[in-house]
Amino acid sequence: MKKSISIFALILFLLPLAWSKDAPILPQSFHGWQQSAESTKTSSDPAVADPESAAVLKEYGFTGVETATYTRDGRTIRIKALRFADASGAYGSLTFYRQPGMQTVQIGDQGLADNERVLFYRGSILVDATLDHVTAMSAGDLRALADTLPKPRGDIAILLPLPGNLPRQSLVSHSAHYIAGPATLERLGVPLPVALVDFTKGAEIADAKYTSSLGEARLTLVGYPTPQLAIERMRAFQAAALPGGPFYFKRTGPIVAVVNGQVSSSEAESLLASVNYDAEVTMNQATKPTPRDNVGGFLIALITLTALMLLVALFLGLGFGGARLMVKKVFPKHAFGNREDIDFIRLDLK
Repeated sequence: MKKSISIFALILFLLPLAWSKDAPILPQSFHGWQQSAESTKTSSDPAVADPESAAVLKEYGFTGVETATYTRDGRTIRIKALRFADASGAYGSLTFYRQPGMQTVQIGDQGLADNERVLFYRGSILVDATLDHVTAMSAGDLRALADTLPKPRGDIAILLPLPGNLPRQSLVSHSAHYIAGPATLERLGVPLPVALVDFTKGAEIADAKYTSSLGEARLTLVGYPTPQLAIERMRAFQAAALPGGPFYFKRTGPIVAVVNGQVSSSEAESLLASVNYDAEVTMNQATKPTPRDNVGGFLIALITLTALMLLVALFLGLGFGGARLMVKKVFPKHAFGNREDIDFIRLDLK
């Protein structure tokens, strides 16, 4: 019995690990599309997913990739699904691969399409789909695929709030990017030196382009863990001789906002004024992991409950036995004291 309980506890402990690391990303079928078994490939190497952008994927928290080809009625869809540590990594990679000519589509949490190529993310997974040709049912097929993807739990599904601080007014469509490291910063051409941003201090960046009366401006939000770090980095930005100026700066909470490009000083100040950090306090946020998310705590609670039940049973047994001995001593003629009356039940049937 004890061996069975130990095995069961071990299974409970290892189940979340197996789900997070080894669970397949793509389904065998969806909406009538069938997966070709010989086409399926998996890897945990970002260079397999994208040789040119392996460092970028690593900064976004890449954990694995799965590719497969699906067929239906002579048609094919090639799918590449990239898994990340959290939803912010999937969203950031979507913004990295986004092209200016893409159109927004309602697939997954957010989707983009450019003729036969469709990008969307769902939870912590980014899907890059290539269709042989687009039909009226293509969007519905990919929505069905999105519904089959593994759904992340807890904090994994929560996006970081920094991109939400980008103003919407005058925003150039599909120009916003979320940046998590130096390789991405350089690939996207953000005009801030890596050394000044200092990602070792926990920096993250949201960057976008805006239309102005003189052309196009660029707004870069650099977020830090604390306002003190933001103050220190803003002073470093202001003291540096940055190419491509002039630059305009503002700090709000732990965010340093930087504007540059073809923009007048008044428009730059107006754009900076629209960036305001607002700390949010979520009253219904869990203060500790649930039993499903905290298997170790669940097992400890289970062991504690079992020990308490054994102690209660022991005390009840001692109390009952002690009461019986006392009654036997005080009332020897009582039923508790008459062994013949309590140990055997006889039916005198003749």
